[in-house]
Amino acid sequence: MRNRYHQWMHNWETRLTTRDTNRVVRPLEWGVEWARHWPLVNGNYPKDQADYEGFIHDLNESALRDSDAFFAYRTPADFRLERHRVQIKAKDGIKQAKSETADFLRFTSPVITPYPENNTANARWFPGRGRRAVVVLPQWNSDVQGHNSLCRIFNHVGVAALRLSMPYHDVRMPAELERADYAVSANISRTIDAARQAVIEIRCCLDWLQQQGYTQLGVVGTSLGSCYAFLASAHDERLRVNAFNHASTYFADVVWTGQSTRHIREGIEAEIDLGRLRRSWLAISPMSYFEKFARFPKKSLIVYATYDLTFLPEFSRQVVEGFERYGLDHRVAVLPCGHYTTGEAPFKYLDAFHLARFVAGAF
Repeated sequence: MRNRYHQWMHNWETRLTTRDTNRVVRPLEWGVEWARHWPLVNGNYPKDQADYEGFIHDLNESALRDSDAFFAYRTPADFRLERHRVQIKAKDGIKQAKSETADFLRFTSPVITPYPENNTANARWFPGRGRRAVVVLPQWNSDVQGHNSLCRIFNHVGVAALRLSMPYHDVRMPAELERADYAVSANISRTIDAARQAVIEIRCCLDWLQQQGYTQLGVVGTSLGSCYAFLASAHDERLRVNAFNHASTYFADVVWTGQSTRHIREGIEAEIDLGRLRRSWLAISPMSYFEKFARFPKKSLIVYATYDLTFLPEFSRQVVEGFERYGLDHRVAVLPCGHYTTGEAPFKYLDAFHLARFVAGAF
């Protein structure tokens, strides 16, 4: 029975990860132009493409040595809470309004990109009673409705929620895209830039929450959002409650082995191997920051799935081992499903139960 369930779950997971037909295979790009505005960059950009990889590796090492500076920012001066209709991105690139209205925190991102849509941070606000609040980050390619129900559950347990649209997602997606491809792609430096932007915007959301009188703060991230959440928490003492919903170690390992990123690997594997890719993305890999994470007292929940084909279970178990090695306060929940099937009934209810119970009791 166990083997049958295993195969059934993997078949279901595969169907879910292959239903999208708009995954674009792109060639490897180092994208060194994206690094021009990063801290710690001295401006000596290589002129020869043969030097790009070494340049990016050196930048990653510099970022690791002084990651507090790499993820530093200035608090935006234009926080504003706007009430308007919920918007969706149509296939023809037009953003259409739905009948539902909601409150959205909007501000100019401290990380400016060539895409105007992406330069305004957008976070749906689910106010709650008391002084407890979490920033919520959905999974890669989540639409504007993703995790809204989870935010309402947090409200029911007395915790406010600010659901952040990650860089290049939903209303922030450039018109030429159908998926949030610029967040994770074959462009090495743009992928780093998107992660840095997400981390900084999470911290900006904390600034706004504090301005509203919220003093107990946490973060809940799923999949790619979990990676961003860990990076933010490792660099911000205010995040005392952390829920990592699907967790993994090295950014490159997920891209290289994950079923949902097979199109990225297809475009780059002729030009680079896993070891070199890992060095190229060390600055945005949770495994690089356990010592930084351990600086501050925190409570954490790590959720992973037994039959995950996107964040392989062995990677998630390595994350748990990291928490144990550093003696960090944490809990673990293991779901009997896969990555994509976590969003399907009945597993989505079990996942929400673990997340809500933890957040309600951890503050």
